[in-house]
Amino acid sequence: MSIVVIDSDDLERLLEKVVSKAIEAYAVQVPTSLPPVLSIKQFMELLDISRPTATEVMRRPDFPVNREFGNPRIPTALLLRWIDEHTEWIDNNTGEDFKAKRRQAIG
Repeated sequence: MSIVVIDSDDLERLLEKVVSKAIEAYAVQVPTSLPPVLSIKQFMELLDISRPTATEVMRRPDFPVNREFGNPRIPTALLLRWIDEHTEWIDNNTGEDFKAKRRQAIG
């Protein structure tokens, strides 16, 4: 069995680096061109979807919508995470304009 000796400053720097990488890996970066919370209209425009499609997806229990503000609002960071987790729905339901933007964003 090996024993590793590390000084506290080195350990602190190592932990900071590991935590920073973990945060970067799991944080959803919201482009500065998007507001932190979307209205239904902004949501529809962003995904290039119709009102009935927007209403349908907002009824899903796994969709991140907040109804506490009087009108439904969609937190942008949670929406982007939801999009990544539900690529099949996105591919089947969004318009070509959104798909083109998405392809361009992810390379």
